[in-house]
Amino acid sequence: MSIAVGGKAIYGARLGILMLEARFPRINGDMGNALTWPFPVLYKVVRDASPERVVRRRAEGLLPDFLDAAEELVRLGADGITTNCGFLSLFQAEVSARVRVPVATSSLMQIPMVQATLPPGKRVGVLTVDARSLTPDHLKAAGAPLDTPIVGTETGREFTRVLIGNEERLDIAAAEQDLLDAGRALVAKHPEVGALVLECTNMAPYSAALRKTLNLPVYDIVGFITWFHSSLEPRRFSQS
Repeated sequence: MSIAVGGKAIYGARLGILMLEARFPRINGDMGNALTWPFPVLYKVVRDASPERVVRRRAEGLLPDFLDAAEELVRLGADGITTNCGFLSLFQAEVSARVRVPVATSSLMQIPMVQATLPPGKRVGVLTVDARSLTPDHLKAAGAPLDTPIVGTETGREFTRVLIGNEERLDIAAAEQDLLDAGRALVAKHPEVGALVLECTNMAPYSAALRKTLNLPVYDIVGFITWFHSSLEPRRFSQS
């Protein structure tokens, strides 16, 4: 006899994603594009959480809204929570304590794990949407070394301008060039960098180009959250 047990509003989507309120294009590979994921996800947009407010103003005043949104996702059926901005590492402890399910707020949380894989003398470097806004507080909240090498795309002409400015048109090739330029600048300034972690969840579409250009391992949010999700829905192996 098979007995079904309830308790959720929605079934089959174990991952809940807290979204900024934004209108910029989310191309395939972007965390906010549902086609990116090989599994169903639940989205919740946090009102007034603009990219500029979250990145450059430390998400001031938004913690209660993110906590309420995370709770709603769990009520709907999420067994794990993530967010679509690496700067939300600042809320890791609070969200985790409130919802009491696994929480991975930021791609930056990969840094300690990636560092453990590198040979002696090599370090993790970070590419971010705005290096001036990524502070030691963000790194500390993610469990990352405070002296982690960081370079941003804010000096480019497309990627940061479109995302932080919440523009509705994106030149994909120009955005990719911004990331490649930032990656080259990072390894030129810090030749000890042996792997990249991409802070920004919108950078994942460009990971392959970075890997090819820099010949370094690249860790983005899609890989991180696919791993995270695998603990919520472990693969079944047939023994037949």
